[in-house]
Amino acid sequence: MRLSNDALRLLIPALSLTVLLAAVFWLQPRAMSYVGLNLLFNLAVPIALATIAQMLIMAVNDLDLSMGAFVSFVACVTATFLRDAPLLGVLILAGAVSVYALIGVVIHLRNLPSIVVTLGMSFVWAGLAVLLLPAPGGQAPDWVRALMTMKPPVAPMAIVASIVIAVVAHLLVMRSSLGVLMRGVGGNQRSIERAGWSVIAARAAAYGLAGLFAVLAGIALVGLTTSADANIALRYTLLSIAGVILGGGEFIGGRVSPVGAVIGALTLTLAGSFLSFLRISPDWQIGAQGAILIVVLALRLVLNRIEVRETRR
Repeated sequence: MRLSNDALRLLIPALSLTVLLAAVFWLQPRAMSYVGLNLLFNLAVPIALATIAQMLIMAVNDLDLSMGAFVSFVACVTATFLRDAPLLGVLILAGAVSVYALIGVVIHLRNLPSIVVTLGMSFVWAGLAVLLLPAPGGQAPDWVRALMTMKPPVAPMAIVASIVIAVVAHLLVMRSSLGVLMRGVGGNQRSIERAGWSVIAARAAAYGLAGLFAVLAGIALVGLTTSADANIALRYTLLSIAGVILGGGEFIGGRVSPVGAVIGALTLTLAGSFLSFLRISPDWQIGAQGAILIVVLALRLVLNRIEVRETRR
């Protein structure tokens, strides 16, 4: 029985997460509990949200190198303005999302490389974050802290929230007309133009939605850490890209998998959390995450070749 491409994209990240989780339970049986799972997946929500944001950019064949700096900026706004002056904080975050949408428009109109533009914007967001919080500090709003520390009865908040994120992203990207349009821009932009759809609007929507998910990632991160730092989420740029690729996404063709992206984010979170749980150096954590990505990509390549051979027969 042949698996469809979509099923194959979802199978590989799910298998990698299952194998890694089984290894964790075998090495640390006490992790097989509510508290243990909560510790392992503690930072999954902000990483999953940032991964979905990156996935939306990649759906239109672009790449966002400012993701980590932007999430850090949002975290600084959340720990300062959103707590002390909520209305002003909301306006700042709304303006940031609008800037994200505008970046998509500028990239399209001027035919600029997204890597170059977003790399430049990363310095802008990082500078603004430093202006807000020159030193680590601030405090999470009470409602954000309460939301992120909720204890659902069945599974930890991180797992429940990740499932909700996956479902919402799947409905948005794979089931809605806007999602079809965005993936169409990434797959065949000329066909979208010939059909009479606005490519500029689709790209602006993709960037705007990415900005919205990145804002949610920054807010969630502050809810978990209770404070902020201008460099708190710089690693999220590479983690979000790795999560999308690990989850079955590709750099071209508008080929993405929202559910797979969330699973990829969970896998990366589990790898980092487990090594931290064992008190292993952060340098090894980065190496482990990279090794997982390489193994999964190699497995995907092998399975794709097998699928092609069977199709030719």
